[in-house]
Amino acid sequence: MLGAAEDGGWLFWRVMACGRQSRDSKRQVILFILCVCVCQSRAETLRYSLPEEMGRDSFVADIAKDLGVPLSQLAARKARVVSEGNEQLFLLNQNTGVLTAKESLDREEICPQSDTCTLVFKIFFENPLQLIRGEVEIRDVNDNSPVFPEKEMVLKILETASPGSRFPLESAQDKDVGINGLQNYSLGPNPHFSLALGTGKDGVKYVELVLQRQLDREEQGELNLLLTAIDGGSPPRSGTAQVRIVVVDANDNVPVFEREVYEVSLAENSPLEQLVVRVAASDPDEGSNGEVRYAFTQTSERSRQLFQLNPATGEIRVAGNLDFEEMKTHKMVVKATDGGELSAHCKVQVEVLDVNDNAPEIALTSLTASIPEDAPPRTVVALFSVRDQDSGDNGRTECSIDGDLPFSVTPTFDNYYELRTNAALDRERTAEYNITITATDWGKTRLSSRESIFVQISDVNDNPPEFTQEVYTMSVTENNSPMLRIGSMKATDADAGKNARVSYALVRQEGKEQPEVSVNPENGDVYILRPLDYEKVRAFEVTVRAADGGSPPLSAQAVLRVVVRDENDNAPVLLHPAPDSSAAGELVPRWAPSGYLVAKVVAVDADAGQNAWLSYELAKATEPGLFRVGLHSGEVRTARAVTERDAARQRLIVLVRDRGQPPRSATATLAVALVDGFSEAHLRVSEEAPAADPDEPLTLYLIASLTCVSALFLATAVAAVVVKVRRARRSETETLPTFPTTATESNAGSLPRSYVYDVCFAAGTVNSEFRFLRPLFPCFPAGLPPGPGEQRSSVCSQDVANLGDEGDWTAQGSAPLSEDMGPRAADAVCPANRELELNVSSHQNPWLAHQRLRRRALPRISRCRDSPAAFRAAGGIGASGGRRPPPTSPLSAGNRPGDPRDRGRRRAMAIARQVLCLCAFLSLPHARAEPIRYSVAEEAESGSLVGNLAEDAGLTPEQLSARRARLLSEDGRQHFRLERASGRLVVAGRLDREELCGHSGTCMLPFELLLANPLQFFRVEVALEDINDHSPVFPEERVTFRIPETSDPDSRFPLEGARDLDIGSNNIQTYSISPENGYFSLSFGSRSEDDKYIELVLEKPLDREEQAEMGFSLIAMDGGSPPRSGTTQVKIVILDVNDNAPVFTQELYIGQVLENMPEGSVVLRVQATDQDSGVNGDISYQLSQALGQSDSAFVIDPITGEIKLTKPLDFEDSEHHELRVRATDGGGLSAICKVLVEVVDVNDNAPELVVSSFSSPLPENTAPGTVVALFTVRDRDSGANGKISCALEDQLFFSLRPAYKNYYEVVTVSALDREETAQYILTVTAADAGSPPLTTTQTFTVDISDVNDNAPVFNQTSYTMYVRENNVPTVFVGAVSAADADVGLNAKVTYSLAPVHPAERPSCSCISVNSENGHVFVLRPLDYEQLRQTEVTVSASDAGSPPLRANVTLRLVVLDENDNAPLVLYPAQDSSPPSSELVPVSAEAGYLVTKVVAVDADSGQNSWLSYHLLRASDPGLFRVSAQSGEVRLRRPVTERDTVKQKLVVLVRDNGKPPLSATAALSALLLKDFSDVRLPHSSAATEDEGGSLTTYLIISLVFVSLLFLISTAVFVARKVCKRQELKAGHVLYGADNLQSGLADAAAAGTLPHAYCYEISLTTGSGNSEFKFLKPILPSLPPQHSAVGQRPDDEQDFPCVPVSTEDMAPDNPGTLSAGHFNTLSFN
Repeated sequence: MLGAAEDGGWLFWRVMACGRQSRDSKRQVILFILCVCVCQSRAETLRYSLPEEMGRDSFVADIAKDLGVPLSQLAARKARVVSEGNEQLFLLNQNTGVLTAKESLDREEICPQSDTCTLVFKIFFENPLQLIRGEVEIRDVNDNSPVFPEKEMVLKILETASPGSRFPLESAQDKDVGINGLQNYSLGPNPHFSLALGTGKDGVKYVELVLQRQLDREEQGELNLLLTAIDGGSPPRSGTAQVRIVVVDANDNVPVFEREVYEVSLAENSPLEQLVVRVAASDPDEGSNGEVRYAFTQTSERSRQLFQLNPATGEIRVAGNLDFEEMKTHKMVVKATDGGELSAHCKVQVEVLDVNDNAPEIALTSLTASIPEDAPPRTVVALFSVRDQDSGDNGRTECSIDGDLPFSVTPTFDNYYELRTNAALDRERTAEYNITITATDWGKTRLSSRESIFVQISDVNDNPPEFTQEVYTMSVTENNSPMLRIGSMKATDADAGKNARVSYALVRQEGKEQPEVSVNPENGDVYILRPLDYEKVRAFEVTVRAADGGSPPLSAQAVLRVVVRDENDNAPVLLHPAPDSSAAGELVPRWAPSGYLVAKVVAVDADAGQNAWLSYELAKATEPGLFRVGLHSGEVRTARAVTERDAARQRLIVLVRDRGQPPRSATATLAVALVDGFSEAHLRVSEEAPAADPDEPLTLYLIASLTCVSALFLATAVAAVVVKVRRARRSETETLPTFPTTATESNAGSLPRSYVYDVCFAAGTVNSEFRFLRPLFPCFPAGLPPGPGEQRSSVCSQDVANLGDEGDWTAQGSAPLSEDMGPRAADAVCPANRELELNVSSHQNPWLAHQRLRRRALPRISRCRDSPAAFRAAGGIGASGGRRPPPTSPLSAGNRPGDPRDRGRRRAMAIARQVLCLCAFLSLPHARAEPIRYSVAEEAESGSLVGNLAEDAGLTPEQLSARRARLLSEDGRQHFRLERASGRLVVAGRLDREELCGHSGTCMLPFELLLANPLQFFRVEVALEDINDHSPVFPEERVTFRIPETSDPDSRFPLEGARDLDIGSNNIQTYSISPENGYFSLSFGSRSEDDKYIELVLEKPLDREEQAEMGFSLIAMDGGSPPRSGTTQVKIVILDVNDNAPVFTQELYIGQVLENMPEGSVVLRVQATDQDSGVNGDISYQLSQALGQSDSAFVIDPITGEIKLTKPLDFEDSEHHELRVRATDGGGLSAICKVLVEVVDVNDNAPELVVSSFSSPLPENTAPGTVVALFTVRDRDSGANGKISCALEDQLFFSLRPAYKNYYEVVTVSALDREETAQYILTVTAADAGSPPLTTTQTFTVDISDVNDNAPVFNQTSYTMYVRENNVPTVFVGAVSAADADVGLNAKVTYSLAPVHPAERPSCSCISVNSENGHVFVLRPLDYEQLRQTEVTVSASDAGSPPLRANVTLRLVVLDENDNAPLVLYPAQDSSPPSSELVPVSAEAGYLVTKVVAVDADSGQNSWLSYHLLRASDPGLFRVSAQSGEVRLRRPVTERDTVKQKLVVLVRDNGKPPLSATAALSALLLKDFSDVRLPHSSAATEDEGGSLTTYLIISLVFVSLLFLISTAVFVARKVCKRQELKAGHVLYGADNLQSGLADAAAAGTLPHAYCYEISLTTGSGNSEFKFLKPILPSLPPQHSAVGQRPDDEQDFPCVPVSTEDMAPDNPGTLSAGHFNTLSFN
């Protein structure tokens, strides 16, 4: 082998030497490929061997020597070892050429379950590439001992197992192979077992335990044996395991109870889980045969619910609520069964002890919910019964009443009690009683129950109403509105309901007028009917009666005192000077000193208090500083001495004001004459009229026209005022009816609240205040009370109060104001309330007096308090001026309900009746102590006759009906019905004795017959007779017994008996078996009266092999006629003895499973059979694996034998798995089989790609064919799944070629350019040939290193930059940029200015370039006018070696700035004086005067000039062209233009900001150009003519317009009034006015608005209000009688002004100044 390797090496080096001699690269490649082929054909694999467990760095081989390679070549060619796996197990030292182990090698770990272990590696050489395969065999050493899967093996063997029986044992496992593996077994000395060795078909040794002698559990229950396994190594190794033999007992003993009967006493209501008794049965067997389980049998369902049996311990505990009343004794049978199904029975009898756990129950039989408060004592209120379900003293009860109440409890019959009154009742003290009846038993722990009875006391009218006060004092301010509420009177009545309903009324006093107040009969509210005057009435008293609604009614009285409070409603009245006289004249000498008494103003006020306190003030005077007025005295004195300068005639106005709120005032006018002597009583005042100018005829005409128009206007106004005054006076003297100051009372008890006033002014009163207000006509509402479906409302007020329903209207009748009243009802018998009478005096208002006479002629309608129907029959609302008639009643005095004689007679009869009832109750228990008994068969139909109860009770059917006989049962259920007409007792519904009385021997249904008037009881008992209506019923339809075949004859097996709900002879009598058999018979009977049993008796031995099970029917028969029967099925299962071991269907199971199968997948199913049955035939499976294999990969179902995966398998880890399965039956016998699982490979491993060499980065000038990477690929799968193919995705610049076996190279195929592609990402894909194929990708990132092969490149071919002139030094103007495609230093660009060629013009030195970033700066300020642009050359060079460079031209352009102002060339601005342009006076518009010429040194828009006229002597005369600068005339020259004109023209450029210059021009306006002298302009003369003519014209026009407007307004108003009069109604028509008053009465309230008509007398334009005069009322719109809809309205000429609006403190009040602005007709 080594010689072949040397020959191959020599040939390789010879070929490479030939290749080096050839300079042709292609020839080298061919030679290299040829060399590789030769090496592959000649070379063999290097093979070595090495024992396992050698130390780290152990010597393996000398590779350099074996290959014949010099040591220098190892390092030069980078020789290294590459293992096939991911882990490197060997190392190659390049210096020595020795191959060593990287670490200690364990053959069992590297190659488990393999006879040979070979490790493959490759020697890798580079430059050129060479691979050499090598193999190292790992030799086994005896380093592992045999190991058993379990340290202890347990075998359960029946004591009945026969000698010679074999029991397989778990084999030991040895990881070593060959002679070092397992060779032999040995067993420790024992008298019962020996070993048997064998070899399977697969060569694996197995061991079995052989029984040599019979086992006896009683002699020895367990045996412990030592099993030893020995290998063949030198020295040999061994392993041991303990074998524990458990001798399984046979089930040959039956459980035995300690006692046959367990008797226990237990109190009812015992807590849950309380221990009742513990039953115990023992079984001498062991294991499952000795484990006893307990269960109830032959036990009622109710007992099973109340008691719980622990199946393991036998403890019986309370599981439900034990109730002595439900069941007194519970009998149960407990069955004890061992694991072999052998059983025994015992009886448990629980006696329930009664405890006091039932509270008494109160059942209410009869209750009177309401009794009158005058009920006599001993009145029966309720009847109830009490019962207690407990027994003995626990069931005895007593009753009592809680609290001190006027009631008592009296026992009547059996357990019935009566609740009676024992004292007089008073509803006002206690209106209802909550009576709590307590029933208590006599138990040790006394229990009680309560029943609450609500008894209401009905009211009797025994309490009169009571006022809260004896005297009520209320106050009201005078001039109140009608129906003003001033307070309320309150009376309470202790009674209830109708007896407590209080009504209020005024007590009429003989000889006195109708009071001014009204009391609401419902709530006692007090109203003032009409306005009061403090000056007339200051206080008055009335009596108010409060009556309740009882029969007869009771009443009480109280005094109501009404106090009137004063209001400031009277203005001061002047006594001196007299108000109706002309201004009084007072003479004052001119020598009067300060304080001289001139006069004294005397005034009085009709009000009281501070409303009458008067103060005097000087309101106005000709000389305000000359006089003063005393604040409280009213004296007018001089404030200073009179001088000569004072006017001779003085006029004073003194204001007299009171202190009311609001204050009222009056004025007094005084005329004072200043005289030198008292003889000069007359003053002459000379008046001078302005002289007319005779020189102005136009002015004279205008004055005359103005005078005529003014006179005509004044005459018209005076005529209109006179006509109005005459109409007003005529209306006062007409005989039309007027409204009273006290309006009519309405049926609602309210009065109108609206008044109409006429406000008039006297001469000179425009600036004065109101003098007085006098009420006139009320403004009435619109209709009577609304009927059904009709609504009426007041038009004067929208605040009508809602006074209630129809009953309220009927309680408030008053005088009607319409003539269509119905006749009075003739049958009105109910008393009427007192009515308020309309008090009208004829001298106050003749119209209302007329209405009063009409009303007296109408019939009166009395108010019916409780009969609205009677009210409607009476024709609606009536009026009554008289008193209420006395109450009438059809009952006589003796028949009245409240008559004392009748009341006494009733009370005596009630007492006698109660005594008779008491005697009857006392004698009834003794007379009828024996109950009435009947019997009836159960299931009788409804209506079946039970008996004639009336006859048996000694009563007639008529008495049953008269005394309201009824049946009462204790439980409230009515099983029977009493027919009162016949006295028969019949069945009310289905009667089931078993449902009502259960399994009781007798069934009695007791109840009571209750009679009233008087109260009487009869006890009745009905016995239910049993019929055979129930068949025997077994608790279960099928019963199964499991009996071992070894049971002895005469063995007894208890059965659960049937139950029959019937009793006596109808109950169960006999049992039988059908069909009969020779194995079993029946035994049944009674051990005691209540203890019946039934048992199966075994007659002969059972044989399971002959018959495994049998069945028959058990029949129970009762003794009824005809008899009834019940059947249950009995099944006998014969239990087998465990005498057969399990047997597998195969000794070896082979299964295949795909690797990567999911967890839970079924591999295969082993199956073993056992001829035994039951537990002995139940086989369970256990799994054990071979040593060295993971036992977690498989799991076996212990029931089905299915072997499943616990995790996915891996073919690459292990190709097969060896398992052992043990099958064990319920008796402990077992068998073992072998399972071999073969893992089938699937393509689940993707190819693995391992990179051996990779070169990156590559220079971009790398030659094609350069090797970039070397890698190897492998796949752990086998077959087609392990075949691999590789591919390179992008092969434009690189390609993939195979190198050696599974090695591949990545080489370049063309030239590279880093600037084009700086990085290549190569993706190599390795795919296997599996289905589906799996792939692996490897990415190679190849970076291309740079070579300086690119010069910098500017981003522009040339650069143009701009800078404004006058720039700051070193200003940044832009940047040049050059990019280099190279990287690193090769791409670092520096900038500089290229040197100027000597032949070229030198460049500007003002430009600088930053060498790092190419920023361009201007070093000094530039001037556009000197330098407009310049060019330089910028050079960019990189940092490569050698450096590369590039040039670009930079052009700098200077931008102009507006830094030069315009320069005016013409006219020259330096000439003095400026030249003047001559303009002829005859020049027309557009005449060219001159032209301004200017220039600008800047360029562009900075030099664009515009011309503007800045100033001029006459701006409107000249204009300047904005573009040309031409100055032309805007208009023709006139004579008024100034001769010398000065102009200033502004010349502005268009720069930002603009600069400007001015040019001054002078122009001369000449008539002739020969006249060159400039005349001096004189000032313009102003028109001194007077403007009197203009003012006169304006005045005349104004007065004329005022006259025309006034005339038009007057005519329009007249026309409107005529149209209104034509469309309106007669002002005082009966259908209008009376209906309005009636409507006001019906609405219950009247509007509170007031209407005023404001008139001015002649000459009152400059005065204030003087007085108010009443005129016609402002009536509301009425419903039209003919031709008018209800919603039409009438407009009246009066102007409504409410009193609230006229109040001084009202925000809407008009002051005197505002009032002067009003216009009046």
